[in-house]
Amino acid sequence: MKIYHFKKEERLCNKRLIKVLYESGSSFILYPYKVVFHPCNELDVPVQVVISAPKRRFKKAVDRNLLKRRMREAYRLHKGTQLYPFFKEQPILLSIQYIGKNIESYHFIAEKMSKLFRKLQDEFSNIHME
Repeated sequence: MKIYHFKKEERLCNKRLIKVLYESGSSFILYPYKVVFHPCNELDVPVQVVISAPKRRFKKAVDRNLLKRRMREAYRLHKGTQLYPFFKEQPILLSIQYIGKNIESYHFIAEKMSKLFRKLQDEFSNIHME
């Protein structure tokens, strides 16, 4: 039985690490997400993630919270099978930003999250494993 959880240790809250991620991380866009990632050896978990939705595009906090809830749920359900096995040896910092213009359904968000994990593995392999 798989255990699906999203604990505090898996969330990126350290301001110093967030600064390192955005200053020296690599990025790519897979609509409706923009992803920034950076390898980090000082982590206890394979991936620490920050999930965000822009206030500029979604003025109401209700809309931003809905998007972030959907993104977190999709991340939580797919990370154990698609993300953690790949990054077990080399932990990374990860930022997932929603850049879409509309509030999409959960099924669309989950499908794109799955594609995002595959592209993240490809991008990481191309940049950091050469």
